[in-house]
Amino acid sequence: MPFAVTAKNAMLDSLTLNGIRLHSGAPGAAGTDNALGAGISAATFAAAATSARALDSAVTVTGLSANQSVTFFSVWTTSGAVFRGSGAISTGDVTANAAGEFVLATGTTVSLTDPA
Repeated sequence: MPFAVTAKNAMLDSLTLNGIRLHSGAPGAAGTDNALGAGISAATFAAAATSARALDSAVTVTGLSANQSVTFFSVWTTSGAVFRGSGAISTGDVTANAAGEFVLATGTTVSLTDPA
């Protein structure tokens, strides 16, 4: 039996989520595979709703190669660098610009989903 949405929201809200790292492929179980850029960038997430927490504001990551492919993101705590989860970037631009910058859009979410 899956958890209720209110329970999922409570679980997500109990986690400190304040960092983002970008990846060129799946981040793996530890969140470190295919990592891009200069490490973890600060991020702010809104309170959970509908089993997901969304970025409250866009995050600009620098230090990438020009036109580098960015297909995944991982979510971290910035203090202690604790990996919390990851997601695929499935909409919008998926490449860094010519200056090696990538903007992860406001509203990008990390969620708890039920197994199929």
